[in-house]
Amino acid sequence: MDHFAPESDSRAFRSALGSYATGVTVITALDAEGRPSGITANSFASVSLDPPLILWSPKRASRRFQTFTEAPVFAVHVLARDQQAACDAFVRPEGGFDLVPWREGPEGLPLLDGCLSLFLCRREAVLDGGDHAIILGRVWEAARRDGHPLLFQGGKYGGFRANNELHPGPEAEP
Repeated sequence: MDHFAPESDSRAFRSALGSYATGVTVITALDAEGRPSGITANSFASVSLDPPLILWSPKRASRRFQTFTEAPVFAVHVLARDQQAACDAFVRPEGGFDLVPWREGPEGLPLLDGCLSLFLCRREAVLDGGDHAIILGRVWEAARRDGHPLLFQGGKYGGFRANNELHPGPEAEP
């Protein structure tokens, strides 16, 4: 295994992080003028069940950074495997609401159709995260449907294939 110092070799650090497969989300909110804004993010994680908290991390260099760090409410959409077009739409600088089906939800939040999971959140805190911010959200509503997630790993998108083999529990005999 190659070793590196993250301070001196950011490319190797980024490559090592790319080994970790993540789900893909689109975060939506309203900007200061009340217009819908969305951004693709794979930096999403659960934090706590009680209270229900999640986090995600927008890049400081993003044109939408201020919108999301200042938005009092936001929605996290976990994308399904067949929603790569939505992922791609919100990577664009101008956003992607003209390219994907959506509707207005509670508190005016723009909500995307067809997602696997949806989390409606109130901003709890914004923390420093280096070249990103860490936005902590308190979930006030969550919904889900069955399906397969869109995954991102090593700079590529893909899906998930479950391993249905039984794994013995601690009380199983060898």
